[in-house]
Amino acid sequence: MDLSDAVIVNSSRLKSVVWNDFDRIKKGDTCVAVCRHCKKKLSGSSTSGTSHLRNHLARCQKRSNLGIPQYIAAREKKKAGTHALVNFNMEQEQRKDEILNLVNVRFEQEPMKDDSVNTGNSNFDQRRSRFDLARMIILHGYPLAMVEHFGFRVFVKNLQPLFELVTFDRVEDDCMEIYIKEKQKVNEVLDKLPGKISLSADMWAAYGNDKYLCLTAHYIDESWQLKKKILNFIMVDPSHTEDDSDVIMTCLMDWDIDRKLFSMTFDSCSANDNIICRIRDRLSQNRFLYCNGQFFDVRCVANVINLMVQDALEALSDVTKKIRDSIRCVKSRQATQAKFNEVAQEVKVESQKSLCLDNSLRWSSTHVMLEVALEYREVFCVLQENDPVYTMCPSNMEWERASVVTSYLKLFVEVTNVLTRCKSSTANIYFPELCDVHLQLIEWCKNPDASISSVAVKMRSKFEEYWERCSSGLAVAAMLDPRFKMKLVEYYYPQIYGSSAPERIDDVFHCVKELYNEHSICSPLASLDQGLAWQVGGGAGSSPASRDRLMGFDKFLNETSHSEGSKSDLDKYLEEPLFPRNVDFNILNWWKVHTPRYPILSMMARNVLAMPMSKFASEFAFSTEPRLLHRDWTSLTPPTVQALMCSQDWIQSELES
Repeated sequence: MDLSDAVIVNSSRLKSVVWNDFDRIKKGDTCVAVCRHCKKKLSGSSTSGTSHLRNHLARCQKRSNLGIPQYIAAREKKKAGTHALVNFNMEQEQRKDEILNLVNVRFEQEPMKDDSVNTGNSNFDQRRSRFDLARMIILHGYPLAMVEHFGFRVFVKNLQPLFELVTFDRVEDDCMEIYIKEKQKVNEVLDKLPGKISLSADMWAAYGNDKYLCLTAHYIDESWQLKKKILNFIMVDPSHTEDDSDVIMTCLMDWDIDRKLFSMTFDSCSANDNIICRIRDRLSQNRFLYCNGQFFDVRCVANVINLMVQDALEALSDVTKKIRDSIRCVKSRQATQAKFNEVAQEVKVESQKSLCLDNSLRWSSTHVMLEVALEYREVFCVLQENDPVYTMCPSNMEWERASVVTSYLKLFVEVTNVLTRCKSSTANIYFPELCDVHLQLIEWCKNPDASISSVAVKMRSKFEEYWERCSSGLAVAAMLDPRFKMKLVEYYYPQIYGSSAPERIDDVFHCVKELYNEHSICSPLASLDQGLAWQVGGGAGSSPASRDRLMGFDKFLNETSHSEGSKSDLDKYLEEPLFPRNVDFNILNWWKVHTPRYPILSMMARNVLAMPMSKFASEFAFSTEPRLLHRDWTSLTPPTVQALMCSQDWIQSELES
């Protein structure tokens, strides 16, 4: 069509937003829409509508290469049913440094067939919708800047014209308001808890060099459900780790839980030793901790296993590289792959698994790679004899070492899977698994291959450092499992300690009794008994001072009463038969049912079983990298990041429950 004498129609009179990308040209009685990007000509007649124009824009390659313009956020104008938006913005940093042109964007007002919905003003709640938007951003981790993205604003305005579009700053304020309200709810929950709280501390990385400390509370609520909630997500300076203890103490006092703390779980890192000591000393001065903080310092099991795995992989690094290169060689050339398959049939390999490369950031995938490669060990050896291209086959000794180390990795994978298979694992499940690891390490150190035994000694050293620190807590948690009680300790300790086992078992039982006695003194039942005693023996004239003078007598009475004929909760619990072991056993349900029978011991169980022996969820247990903050939230201010991370955790927990 010759458009040499055509006339361009004034686009400001056209209501549809698509005319921002088209020129409407009129020649005689014919109207044509010309794409401003690819110059394609389409029907521009008013009877043709705009659907075909929108469809073209969705497919237009030149338009997609240009991208969506940057718009500045702000106010709306309503004129003759047309909503004009000005001052759009897509990137937060441009708000300060760049001056953008104002643009007008028109939204289509014509109703679509079969899609129109009549919404009255009385049915629309602007504030509720605004906070629904903020909650959506928090819950799904969306960027706050999405509220200023052009496409999002067009979508929302066409979906609900009555909604007053919000700016980045407005949605940030809404998120902070949600955080404050949700924090108050969490505060009320923590304040009413019947037991103590244990904390886990985890370091997160952010894009750049920023580091965040995540503090998570673990506790068993009044319904005997194991719960956890992120309390703080704070930016810290990794070069000043000694200051982290002050940061953590500030958080504890802000939540008013410093007097409620039972334990803290950190990574097995020497830098954390001073932090733990400083916090424990401050809490012990006020006598907030049970047994002078003996159970306070807990190290993450998954972290210890990861450290031992890295020792094993480092010792096998040269062999692992040969195996990895061998797999690449086979899979990179079709002829080599065919030859490999042919040899596999000749040597009668029974494995149905396929060779695979590992993900260097997940050590469990390295275990899978090695395990499968070992099944094709003979095939690789024959292939090297017949294929001049393949020259990196490991030697027989290297294959043997790979086999031994892979068996180590297999145990660590199995143990990690057991410890992380439940989203919320109670502390009782760890003791038997780690006792098995301990026994295996003892055996591995006896390997006649010096290179293998030296790796085992290195791993055992790391494990025994962890074991000396945490074995008491692990053993007490196992004792509180009615399927095991003290019998599990009596079974494993002779295998681990030999002739010194009786002394070790006595140490565990002493810890149990000491922890029980302190719980009995602090028990609500003990407090009630003491209160009744004062009412009966002291009368109306008893003063606070006189009660304080006889606090020592109360403790003496509690400790000596059991020797005068009455049996304690602990005595009755240990004397009764073990509960049958079965796969459906739920220890928290058991203690919930038996709380009336063991009121003091159940309070002790509530505190001990909630200890987070591992702070990693299953999807992160095999990772060699730290948790990473989402890129879209990295550029936000630290208070906003904390508000989003905490609120996301609280809202998700509420939805799951």
